[in-house]
Amino acid sequence: MHARLALAAALLLCAGTAEAQMYKWKDAKGVVHYTDTPPPANAVPLKAFSSTASQPAMPAELAAAVQSRPVTLYTTANCAACDQGRTLLQARGIPYTEKTVNSVADHEALRRAGSAGQLPLLLVGRGKQIGYEQGTWDSLLSDAGYPATPMLPSGFSNPAPAPAAPPPGPTAQERALAESQAAAAKAAAEQAARERRLRPVNTPPDFQF
Repeated sequence: MHARLALAAALLLCAGTAEAQMYKWKDAKGVVHYTDTPPPANAVPLKAFSSTASQPAMPAELAAAVQSRPVTLYTTANCAACDQGRTLLQARGIPYTEKTVNSVADHEALRRAGSAGQLPLLLVGRGKQIGYEQGTWDSLLSDAGYPATPMLPSGFSNPAPAPAAPPPGPTAQERALAESQAAAAKAAAEQAARERRLRPVNTPPDFQF
């Protein structure tokens, strides 16, 4: 954990013709920041909104809203309301992160985010809206300072949807088993090498001491 926190990362969100840059990073307390200066050395790397190396700078009004009240959309497959919500965000030019809910772990992450299971779930800063209703979503976004009309620069793209819960790593038991198997394989290889060194020249391959 401390090793990760020690990694500095500066992710370019937007770059203007005058080399304007915006960085997205997370501090040691888990707070996400958007700044026009490089992050401190203990910042945690976060994925940028766009993989484009250079694009027009995000307007100040929109950048301020993104910094103070980032938008997260929880969706699932075959969900008409989710599609409608996504379309609204795109039509208004709202930068957002989409989290998909498919597995049991994803549903648990959805519950922690504030929904007992209903989708879509829209988070705007600390505000939330469960289910899709255009008027309510528009009001939530407007109250958070997002412009009513698109202001995103041409070529901007949001990050690809990702699971609400990251894939689990191996359990302690699985790691121990893998280490044991690796050690056994290494020991067998070393034993075979020793036997080859001790075997006399022209000895049949099936010879045993």
